[in-house]
Amino acid sequence: QIMNCMLWVANWDGVIPQPAIYKPRPRWTGKQLISMVIPKEVSLFNGTDSGENAPLKDEGLLIQAGQLMYGLLTKKNIGAAAGGIVHISYNELGPEGAMAFLNGVQQVVTYWLLNNGHSIGIGDTIPDAATIAKVQVHIDEEKAEVARLTAMATANELEALPGMNVRATFENKVSMALNQARDKAGTTTQKSLKDSNNAVTMASSGSKGSSINISQMTALVGQQIVEGKRIPFGFKYRTLPHFTKDD
Repeated sequence: QIMNCMLWVANWDGVIPQPAIYKPRPRWTGKQLISMVIPKEVSLFNGTDSGENAPLKDEGLLIQAGQLMYGLLTKKNIGAAAGGIVHISYNELGPEGAMAFLNGVQQVVTYWLLNNGHSIGIGDTIPDAATIAKVQVHIDEEKAEVARLTAMATANELEALPGMNVRATFENKVSMALNQARDKAGTTTQKSLKDSNNAVTMASSGSKGSSINISQMTALVGQQIVEGKRIPFGFKYRTLPHFTKDD
């Protein structure tokens, strides 16, 4: 398969690079293949969001003399952004060099997808039993917090925040608690998903979806926010006529 992919590399000299994996069988990596398309004049380093170097986790990005050492090529570093690979290729090699890189990536990736494909199914959104239990704990904690806030508001014990009345304070605190439930549950499920998960692959590459989408599919949808607020009552004591009053 690697030989077939090599044939789609523009200006390939016919020399197959040494495999990155020798045992139990010689294997070439996607990084080796994509490195054959990246111009030798390109060197790039992007750290992680936390500012730490994490090559073992394949986080961040390091390209040295056209060789992709670690990291993922995403929309951030291969798209229309300053300091990306296309930008550097244009500065170093001119428009022809940037065009050659884009054409090369497109041809190689298209052929790879033609043979391997990519799809997402229900299995990509189902966490393991231990993760589901942790998610339920987060939900129960925030439900208890909302119940506590409701009891305080009912007993007229809730202290208004600066610039807000008691009702606005109640809505604000409930919204924060429910957002925390969504965020904590989402973080827990994302940590449990493997890098080979198709939904994670789509989100990390920047092609479609985001970490919030994954959280909503695997853990919980969470509360719905409209214009920065919880959905207001559209009818008497209810958002829709399908619900009972005060539901």
